[in-house]
Amino acid sequence: MERDGALKRSGFPLVALAMLLAFGCARRATVPAPSATPSVVSPPAVSAADTAYAAGAAALAEGNHERSLELFAAAWKDNPEHPGVARDFPDALARLKNGGDESSRQGRIEEAGRRWSAALRYSAILAEKGRQLPFARTELRSGIDRASAALMEKGLVEYRKGNLESAIAIWKSILAYDPSHAEAARSVKTASTQLENLKKISPPK
Repeated sequence: MERDGALKRSGFPLVALAMLLAFGCARRATVPAPSATPSVVSPPAVSAADTAYAAGAAALAEGNHERSLELFAAAWKDNPEHPGVARDFPDALARLKNGGDESSRQGRIEEAGRRWSAALRYSAILAEKGRQLPFARTELRSGIDRASAALMEKGLVEYRKGNLESAIAIWKSILAYDPSHAEAARSVKTASTQLENLKKISPPK
């Protein structure tokens, strides 16, 4: 009673005091309790296309152009709109073709044929995308045919010397990059048959 009287004498209304007390309780009720463990934000997942592209870019930087194109093609299959592949695929393709040109100039005919054949294969992917090729595909086909013709002649030289195993190995190198080469396939079959026959009639040493 004395406290109420003191409040009344001080001019502080009891209704205002009650409202202040109620507001304070409400604020304490709405303040969330601190979390025991802080929330962890997971990093965004890396897509399979991005992973393949990154590996392809690394292979390109190392000069492994055929491997880079293989990885770029895998990335493009997973994400046909991948901007990195769209930018770097033509460059890798041009470098692979130029590598074949350089191998040919240095007399490494089998290596040239293999690189040109791979460039021809991957150029089809770029053509399907409607993108301009950095070279004419007919130029590649012509280079492959020249390499195969040179290797066929090299194999014939060995064959005429009686070096059947050497001739077979040379002709098989053509089929490794150009499996549809009919003349190389026939030559391998003929020489292999002759080699087997010679082994049958030759007594073991």
